[in-house]
Amino acid sequence: MVELREITRDNFDDCINLKVSEAQGDFVASNLYSLAQAWVYNKTAFPFAIYVKDTPVGFIMLGYYDLKKCYNVWRFMIDERHQGKGYGKAALLLGIRYLTETHGAREIFLSVVPENTVAEGLYRSIGFERTGDMSGSEVVMRLNVTA
Repeated sequence: MVELREITRDNFDDCINLKVSEAQGDFVASNLYSLAQAWVYNKTAFPFAIYVKDTPVGFIMLGYYDLKKCYNVWRFMIDERHQGKGYGKAALLLGIRYLTETHGAREIFLSVVPENTVAEGLYRSIGFERTGDMSGSEVVMRLNVTA
């Protein structure tokens, strides 16, 4: 069973040691960098370790972008050893649930590197759609959440 857990001193090292494959390295920032950002943006960043039973398998950082007044999936990764097992989809759905139930989000945004077709396929399977906008060199996608 996939679950999101708070990052604590007990799982910090496990979280920063999670890695994507070398070929995916340009698709997402490191978890260490993301946790540093979460510390700086501590009122609007919500980082979680993704667990299956007692095994850390990934990382997700959700957030609220104050300038644009929107919720987003800021970072998302599944460790290379645990990809292809359905953990990503389950974790993403939990993240969406967190934003909708805890923060009342009705729209959720994310951005994806255009070459990351696997991630975009996952996002589309959940209901995210391209907005036509770009964030730097990344494609912006939006999920409209029904109540």
